Amino acid sequence: MQEIDAQTEFNDWCPGCGDYGILRAVELAMKEMKLDYKNSVLVSGIGCSGKTPHFVQDDVAGVHTLHGRALAFATGIRLSNPNLKVIINAGDGDTLGIGMGHFVSAGRRNANMVLLLHDNGVYGLTKGQASPTLRRGEKTKSLPEPNINDPINPIALAIISGYTFVARTFAYDVVGTKEAIKAAIEHKGMALIDILQPCPTYNDINVNDWYKSRVYKLDIDPVVHSESERNSKITTAIIKSFEWEERIATGIFYQDETVPPYEERIKGDITNYLDYVPADQTIENNRKSVTSIDAMLDKLTVV
Repeated sequence: MQEIDAQTEFNDWCPGCGDYGILRAVELAMKEMKLDYKNSVLVSGIGCSGKTPHFVQDDVAGVHTLHGRALAFATGIRLSNPNLKVIINAGDGDTLGIGMGHFVSAGRRNANMVLLLHDNGVYGLTKGQASPTLRRGEKTKSLPEPNINDPINPIALAIISGYTFVARTFAYDVVGTKEAIKAAIEHKGMALIDILQPCPTYNDINVNDWYKSRVYKLDIDPVVHSESERNSKITTAIIKSFEWEERIATGIFYQDETVPPYEERIKGDITNYLDYVPADQTIENNRKSVTSIDAMLDKLTVV
């Protein structure tokens, strides 16, 4: 039997899965940006995409969390230590089904994180049920009848929810996905990259050749340079995001640097927040709490 390095994880994604391209794009982006792996965290939910932190070759911290709760975990990590680079890998079913509330709230907060949405139209890990992004009328191989629900548009939903960086890429375009990830990491605020990926096992409609014959690069200026042009940029981005049948736009749809990230909003109330981050604080000494809520109780006292 061949000897296996103890650091190596067996990768059990199906042959041809788009997750391979996403994994490689993440690794390349982190290497090219020379990110400090000790100050980077990969967070994932449940599904095939949830295994991404296990398969990254380098020694980077990873958290494999609960179904639909990857964004909630990631927000806690980021706010407890805003010095960390936080990248979330989560599926379309995971994020836009049970996790929808967290998806919308993440936009409202605009914390400095990157969400990589593995978007294949099905629940791949649980044998191919229709996910929230599968088009109405489509019948993939596991469905007994065509899907009767209308799809969610992740791009449009992210923009109206408050995400300040919104992009779409194709998983087999590793270079394009890598560059989008780098731009999203450099952005200050909540970023979404909707990554279209084939699921060769369960989605026999949106296959590699189907995408390749349709995807094209956006040719727009997505950056909001002033508040006065925000509405027009949003309108253009949303219109482009609904192209699907014959042409599917990829690239950066929207980028707004004028909206303060959540960390700066907290600093407005807690002036020393970034100097004394919660993760660095001592909370107990010899198993005794060093914190006091007396001042808080005084404020709550009813006279």
